[in-house]
Amino acid sequence: MQAGTVVGNLAGVIAVRPEEADIVAELKAGSEEAFSWLIATYHQPIYSVIARTLQNPADAADVTQDVFIKVFRGISGFHGESSLRTWMYRIALHEASNQRRWWSRHCRQEVTIEAETGHSADGQALCIKDTLIDEHESPFDMAAHAEIRARVEAELREIAEPFRIVLILRDIEGLAYDEIAEILKLNLGTVKSRLMRGRAQIKARLAPFAEAAAKRPAGAARRPLSAVACAKEAQ
Repeated sequence: MQAGTVVGNLAGVIAVRPEEADIVAELKAGSEEAFSWLIATYHQPIYSVIARTLQNPADAADVTQDVFIKVFRGISGFHGESSLRTWMYRIALHEASNQRRWWSRHCRQEVTIEAETGHSADGQALCIKDTLIDEHESPFDMAAHAEIRARVEAELREIAEPFRIVLILRDIEGLAYDEIAEILKLNLGTVKSRLMRGRAQIKARLAPFAEAAAKRPAGAARRPLSAVACAKEAQ
């Protein structure tokens, strides 16, 4: 803080500050104006002292607030054995000491999320952060997958039956070509031919949907889907 600002602040305080006995009396009477004056006058120096005595200065704001709450609640017990400022600093240092003890006790129990907790099956080190990963789908992915499934199912019903059945058995159910041929009593060449035509048909039907998905905003974009990918999404 610049020297001119300090002098200006001190001059303002000297000009408006009532006698300490008067301000104490007003505080005891519950005057909001007196308490506002107290905060305006002592908040910064109290905060400064607390911040410099804590291990974590980020806690200083909360501790400073606690100090003024204790001053407000305890002012009736202030009998002038010391100055008001001395009494407040004593409270501030006491609260800071309590915070340091709390910090010391609890920080011994804290561990970083980078700490190793063991090893994976392949011998790689596992950290706590690895156990915090949510492997479930996000709400967006769930909605997107549901949309894809519904669209694929709808378009699949529009494919001619001979091609649709082969497409379902191969791309959705994952059966081998020879299994499909045996089930449908067809030769292998016919199965592959029908599958190729079925894939071409559903790809054409899903092309507008895939193009629209690719044009979505970055946060909601999905890669264009091939007929096979769409079919697998429908599982």
